[in-house]
Amino acid sequence: MIAIIDYDAGNLKSVEKAFQFLGEMPLITRDKKELLAADKVVLPGVGSFGDAMGKLHQYGLVEVIREVVDRNTPFLGICLGLQLLFSESEESPRVPGLNILPGKIVRIPDGPGLKIPHIGWNSLELPKESRLFRGVGEGAYVYFVHSYYLKAEDEGMVAATTRYGVKIHAAVERENVFACQFHPEKSSSVGLGILKNFAGLS
Repeated sequence: MIAIIDYDAGNLKSVEKAFQFLGEMPLITRDKKELLAADKVVLPGVGSFGDAMGKLHQYGLVEVIREVVDRNTPFLGICLGLQLLFSESEESPRVPGLNILPGKIVRIPDGPGLKIPHIGWNSLELPKESRLFRGVGEGAYVYFVHSYYLKAEDEGMVAATTRYGVKIHAAVERENVFACQFHPEKSSSVGLGILKNFAGLS
């Protein structure tokens, strides 16, 4: 069973529908027992880093997420859910993140012809073999909505990059932890392929 963490950060229904389209029966929940019993867990999210961390603390989900990861349950962060896995964000400077992965979240710098937030389709570069991107071709397009991006400390865990004025670490993969800055649930057949790969992990 795939559990989708409900912490009032939006975007739950579109993620749920994408997994349902793939024949899965996802459960939207914030119940600790249900999350710990799940075969896989997804942390979606849109909004601000600080507000989201506040909600995770409010619902007692910070330690639950860490326990899920420690149990080696496959875990997928999407958009804001990726950002929360890291230690800090320039969006909310005094708010610690989950600190599950090493790196920080920084604002996309202004540049000629760049609109921020970055909203739209960008192509991916895939620097390494990845379980999440199995069957996804180099240069595949996915859908982004964000003003901040990841600078991972360990480039070895970066599974996909893109460019929007700067090089953006668009996805990471380390052991049982996976995360995408883009929205696979809104990225047509490419995104569904990524979610299918996640759903098929053992």
